[in-house]
Amino acid sequence: MKIAIATTKGGLEDTVSPVFGRCRTYTFVDVEGKEIRDTVVEENKFATAMGGAGIQAAQYVANKGVEAVIAGNFGPNVASVFSQSNVKMISAQGNVRDVVTKYLKGDLIPSTPQQTFGLGGGRGMGLGRGMGRGMGRGMGFVQQPPTQPVSPMPKEQDTTTLKKRMERIEKELDEVKKMLEELKKK
Repeated sequence: MKIAIATTKGGLEDTVSPVFGRCRTYTFVDVEGKEIRDTVVEENKFATAMGGAGIQAAQYVANKGVEAVIAGNFGPNVASVFSQSNVKMISAQGNVRDVVTKYLKGDLIPSTPQQTFGLGGGRGMGLGRGMGRGMGRGMGFVQQPPTQPVSPMPKEQDTTTLKKRMERIEKELDEVKKMLEELKKK
């Protein structure tokens, strides 16, 4: 089995990128049984595309013969490509090796295309990098998919869930800020 992970620098000791289409690198992992056998890091040549980065990157990764893809978020166009290619999408954050291990143990459940996009739905003006008007590109971050069907929660649980979600979003925002700072230095 082959798994692709959107990464910030690449490799098993890197972190999962909060975005798929514009991540810096993809770490491809070959798995035999439940063990990682080989790892290859490739630069994302679509990361700086003016538009369509997610679709191009998704098509490239799907053509590599992967069974699953791991990233922090997937936009609707990416989800469509992977859905049509029968590639499983796993929304996760953290150390690459840890996330892959969790997936192999069955602790991470693939997202459905309907779970992969939230705000904006990816309808920018085609300018890329969040330069579209209104709620479009750059706003399509996804929530972690629920692991069980959603049911009404008591207020105490709801507050705890919201706090955890807020912490996760703040962590993702910090990672995006770090990436922006690194880009500014170039």
